[in-house]
Amino acid sequence: MTLRLITAGESHGPGLTCVVEGLPAGLELDRDAMDRDMARRQLGHGRGGRMKIEKDRADVTSGVRHGKTMGGPIALSVANRDYQNWEERMNPWPVEKEVPEVHLPRPGHADLVGVWKYGLSDVRNVLERASARETAARVAGGALARAFLAAVGVEVRSHVVQIGSVQAPERDLAPSLSDFDGVDDDPVRCLDPEVSRQMVEHINVQRKANQSLGGVFEVVAYGLVPGLGSHISWEERLDGRLAHAICSIQAVKGVAIGDAWDVAGRPGSEAHDEIFYDDERGYFRETNHAGGLEGGMTTGEPLLVRGAMKPLPTLTRPLRSVDISTREPSQALRERTDSTTVPAAGVVGEAMVAFVLADAYRRKFGGDHIDDVRAAIARYRERIGWKPRQA
Repeated sequence: MTLRLITAGESHGPGLTCVVEGLPAGLELDRDAMDRDMARRQLGHGRGGRMKIEKDRADVTSGVRHGKTMGGPIALSVANRDYQNWEERMNPWPVEKEVPEVHLPRPGHADLVGVWKYGLSDVRNVLERASARETAARVAGGALARAFLAAVGVEVRSHVVQIGSVQAPERDLAPSLSDFDGVDDDPVRCLDPEVSRQMVEHINVQRKANQSLGGVFEVVAYGLVPGLGSHISWEERLDGRLAHAICSIQAVKGVAIGDAWDVAGRPGSEAHDEIFYDDERGYFRETNHAGGLEGGMTTGEPLLVRGAMKPLPTLTRPLRSVDISTREPSQALRERTDSTTVPAAGVVGEAMVAFVLADAYRRKFGGDHIDDVRAAIARYRERIGWKPRQA
């Protein structure tokens, strides 16, 4: 049994659609929790005018009855309220008014390569689907994965560790689950109040200078059983699947599992997590440099995944480009944009990590009903003698 997620829709089209296939029957869903996840994706100091227009929510159109999954594909719809301002330009059907084409690709975006690849003359046919607006549909699907994980004792959280040149101090240990209380109330979703203040100030300074900012977010998953993923095939290694999922998020250019870049510069004696045992705790580690993954499999420790996001390519002071219709020098397309979306990217990262982990549970434990899944997990935990770690 595997989990599938597919999205459809354009940034300024009528709306977005997400279809999730492979969840068991009997899983209880919380509509308010789904809507909270949708709202969380719109958070963060540095967001632009689009977030003042959209009030995202995910409407279920199939696969759920009276708040419980039925075992079939689940379809979710997210309306684009901004479509009313773009109806002529983005109507699915021909319109009487002539709609001018866009010929000014942005450096750092999919624009130029997209028109080459698909034989197009209008950059808008690329940028609309390439836009990070698509992640609203992924967060909707991710909310279903989060509900499944919660039902088997797994929680997924995220926080921002860097925006631009402002970086939070490295922690010796992963944050505890309780550390995330109130993180969404912080303007940049940072766990360190003083660093948060510096991040906000940095965003304000760079926004006045017509600059955008990237950064780094971290996703942490608690309560995972050991042995999700596998060492036997490159396709089954969970770190590879997580890297794929995080790098699929628009503007993400790098992924780290645990202390990846730090341990690359350490000797082996300081890079690995030594193994201990006692009768009360069973096997345990005192460090987690590996980020909860060894040999492509979860270890039972908290899973730590970081995504490095580049600055957004749409700038209020556009970069140099070329008009693809005349091939003359010009400035890149200028559209409404954000100064930074790193806080929101963390929420998208949660959705993608949740989906990969939910899929890993489905592959390992199967089950047509959520009770079957829980029973299979309980038998596995008993066989390996594993006790959940305190979060």
